[in-house]
Amino acid sequence: MSASISSIRVNILGVGISAIDMGDAVATIDRWIDQRQRQFVCITGVHGVMECRRDIELRGILRAAGLVTPDGMPLVWMAHRLGFDRVRRVYGPDLMREVSRLSPERGYRHFYFGGGPGLADALAVQQRAAYPGIQVVGTLSPPFRPASEAEDEAMVQAINAVKPDIVWVGLSTPKQERWMSAHRDRIEAPVMIGVGAAFDFLAGTKRQAPLWMQRSGLEWAFRLASEPRRLWRRYATIVPSFLVLAGAQLAHRRGAVRIRG
Repeated sequence: MSASISSIRVNILGVGISAIDMGDAVATIDRWIDQRQRQFVCITGVHGVMECRRDIELRGILRAAGLVTPDGMPLVWMAHRLGFDRVRRVYGPDLMREVSRLSPERGYRHFYFGGGPGLADALAVQQRAAYPGIQVVGTLSPPFRPASEAEDEAMVQAINAVKPDIVWVGLSTPKQERWMSAHRDRIEAPVMIGVGAAFDFLAGTKRQAPLWMQRSGLEWAFRLASEPRRLWRRYATIVPSFLVLAGAQLAHRRGAVRIRG
C-alpha cells in the first residue's frame, strides 16, 4: 500500500476516519516499524466520533494520529455512502490478532500497557499460546488514578528498557488516545495502538459479540446487555445522536476527503 492511500480520510461528522481495510492497516504498521517512525493508531467507532464532537482536544489528537481506523460497521457504512467503497472494518481485536499472527515471522516485539491488575499478564499468556514464537517483552497495568510524575516516568522507562516495536494500549476511549498523544515523544517504540477492550476479549475475561451481530452493526447492543450498568447511559445518548447527525450529513452529502502528509 502506498503512503498516499493511508493518508486519505473520510469526513464523518467532522472526524477524519482513515479510508482503509485491514491489509492497509497492517502494511502501514509494517512500514512504520521498518522506518522506525513514532506513530500512534486510534481505533475509533461511533463512541469515539461522538466524543470528538464535544471535545476539541480529542478531535485534535485524532487528527494527529497516523491512522484512525473504522472500528464499527456504522462508520464503514457511512464511508460507503460517502463514496469510499473500499473501506472495511478495522476492529481492534482483529487488528491485534492479525499483527500478532504475523509477528513470529517478522520478529516484532510487543508490550501490553493497560487493563486492571493482572489483565496484561493474562493477555500475554494467551497470546504466547495462540501465536508460538511471539515476543511479548513486557506488560504493565497502570493505576486507575492519575499517575504521579515519578510513576509516569518510571512506566516510560520500563517500556523503553525492553525496546518494543509495538505498544498495545488498553485504557478505553478517550483515556488511551490522550495517553498515546501525551507520550508519543517519550515512548521510543515505533507504534502505539489503542485497542481498548481488546485486552479483555483476547484474554477471555469478557465475551465478544457473535460475528453476525458484529457484521450487522449490533455489537453495541451485545455490550449493553453484557454491562448494562456501566454502558446504558453512553449508548442511550450516542446511538440516537449519531443516527440523527449521520442522516443529516448524508442528506447534504458532505463527504469531504482530507489528505494528510
